[in-house]
Amino acid sequence: MPRALWLQSVILILAGAAWAVAADIEGTVVVKQKLTKRKITTSAALYQRGVAVEIRPDDEDPLAFERSRVVIYLEGQLPSEAITATMRQQNRRFVPDMLVIPVGSAVSFPNLDPIFHNVFSLSKPKTFDLGNYPKDHTRTVTFPKPGIVFVNCHLHPNMAAVIFVSPNRWSTKADSGGRFVLAGVPEGLYTIVAWHRAAGFFRQSIRVTQDRAAVQFMIPLDQRGTATAIAQR
Repeated sequence: MPRALWLQSVILILAGAAWAVAADIEGTVVVKQKLTKRKITTSAALYQRGVAVEIRPDDEDPLAFERSRVVIYLEGQLPSEAITATMRQQNRRFVPDMLVIPVGSAVSFPNLDPIFHNVFSLSKPKTFDLGNYPKDHTRTVTFPKPGIVFVNCHLHPNMAAVIFVSPNRWSTKADSGGRFVLAGVPEGLYTIVAWHRAAGFFRQSIRVTQDRAAVQFMIPLDQRGTATAIAQR
């Protein structure tokens, strides 16, 4: 075997061995107070666009809601695995109204209401307008660039959603208790980021070894309304 080819093979083997050693990043998000001004879904009678649909009240614990709105991801051009996700149009809402997907993924937007809906975005990472379409029809959009995509409906101004396109496969949302896991992260030094729409971005460095890595984000607002982050490892 030529020496150059042999060296290339050794490098690939060593690189593969390094990526084979992986651990989970487990963490929590602490939110001290309400951050989001909740939108009220307008009654069907005000739209005059087809038959009435059920409107469900928001009865969720406000801090649990805030914790579940936090996106966690690793920065950098790391491996990505595209998926196909679904954001339904149901009860005059986008359900779910927040998706986290790796770059290159696609999202389907089925209309489950007995009225016409529209899906569009003017966001820089992906601009699109899917037009108006009726119940049991769907449209699909692929997201080739990372970034934050805000989604709305031309026909129902109260309908709003967010699609967070992460730069790689290591991304997730915190659950209502603030817990999250990024599974199978190779050894190394990374920047882990938390994002909340009202509070902004929070970054800290974390080193992943063979053992479990832990991180905590605290997302309060100070008296001036400025978001601050306190890292604890």
